[in-house]
Formats: sequence, C-alpha cells, structure tokens
Amino acid sequence: MHTILIAIIYVTSIGIICAIVLSVASKLMHVKTDDRITLLLESLPGVNCGVCGYPGCSGYASALLSGDAQSNLCTPGGEEVLKKISVVLGVEASSIEQKKAIVFCSGDFNSRQKKMDYIGIESCKGANQLFGGDNHCAFGCLGYGDCKTVCPTNAIYIQDGLAYIEPRLCTGCGLCVKECPKKIISVEKSNIAVFVLCKNIEKGAITRKKCDKGCIACTKCVKECPQGAIVIEDFLAKIDYSKCDNCRKCAETCIQKCITNY
Repeated sequence: MHTILIAIIYVTSIGIICAIVLSVASKLMHVKTDDRITLLLESLPGVNCGVCGYPGCSGYASALLSGDAQSNLCTPGGEEVLKKISVVLGVEASSIEQKKAIVFCSGDFNSRQKKMDYIGIESCKGANQLFGGDNHCAFGCLGYGDCKTVCPTNAIYIQDGLAYIEPRLCTGCGLCVKECPKKIISVEKSNIAVFVLCKNIEKGAITRKKCDKGCIACTKCVKECPQGAIVIEDFLAKIDYSKCDNCRKCAETCIQKCITNY
C-alpha cells in the first residue's frame, strides 16, 4: 500500500515539475507574432506566383511587415489588393506597377519547320521530353497550351500552334512562366511597347532554316535605333529598355518581323 502511495506521489511530483518547467519555458521562449500577418495573407490573392520577388504570398506578407518590401508589388491582385494592404499597414496607397506576360516566340505553324510528327501526351511538357519537342527550333513555342491551362484569367489562347497573351486580360501573375518548359515566357512592365519575340541563340543561317520569323542577327535594328538601345548578344538582338523610348523604329525595319509592337 505504501509502495503504491509513494509511486503516486513521485508521478504527481514529476507531473507538477514538468508543468512548471513547460510554463516557464513557454514564457521565456515565446516569439511574439504580429496579428497583421493573418490580415495580410487574407488580403493577398494566394496564387503564390512570386512576381513580387518573394517566395509566395506568405513571404511577401512577412517582408511587408518587416518593412523590406513595397506595398505595390502584387500585380495579380491589382489595385484592390493594394488598398487592402495599405489599410492593414496603415500607409498611403501608392500606384501599382502593372505587368504583362510575353511569349518570346513568333514561330507559328506557317513560319516554323517541324522535325517530326509528335504523337503522345498533348502537353508542352510531354512533347518536350521527346527530343525537345517536334520543332526544329529548340527555343520555340511548342503550342500545346500548358500555359493556357494554368492561366487564371483566360488571357492565353493558342492559334496556329503558337501561344498568344491578351494584355488586357493578363495580370502578370507569372504562372505561365513557371509552366512553360521552354522558358520563353517572361513577365515584363506594361509600359514597354516593343519586344524581340525570339530566343534562338544559333547563328542566323541556322535560325533561318528553322523558322521564317527567327532573329538572324542581321544588325539592321541596331543600325536603325536612334537611341542606340539595341545590341546583338549570342546572335540575338536585345533591347536595353533603360535607353529605349518606344519609338518602334526597330519593329518597322526588322527583316524577319520578329520585333513586334505589343
């Protein structure tokens, strides 16, 4: 009997001591959290696209609370989300930086050469796993619409085997960028008007054999640009937007018509 009582006393004492230790530890090791984090996460769209430059909406919310991020970086959320964020943070709402996704390819069915007839999974990822797809150009759009499938605003459509993005519907969320296996979609600022819609870095003679609209690095756009904003790198024309004034002279003079007004 005495043995049982002693055991009960020991167990009870250990329980009381553990409870005291845990209670003290919880107070000493408590990390204070800002209740605004929940409000911010509820305000953000939750697409976790990363266009803001942070790892998902939770990363952006944490950066907002720490003061490391601007409140106008959530392009998919638009002005509505910006207003909510500003209310939570108690700051004045600024203007949001509008962005749009661009498909850097002009090679539709009428322009590009095929190297084989692909029969398999009707997706860009599936086709890309078979020798990089059915196009001779390894840098071109495969046209099976993986980007269209993930677009939350139906801003992407496929025409003649090439993905097109409607700027008026695009929010710049960047989900299509992640989905494209060719990495030819990029989110750009909406105020940019001209783009070199090609990613082929092969020599011009090789590019011409594969696609009628590929950049052949002829340098005509370089010579015609009044701002000196275009250079040739890796056999591909590239525009320096810090110098470009959207005069569109390059688009007018491009032999291949791969520099396009957008």
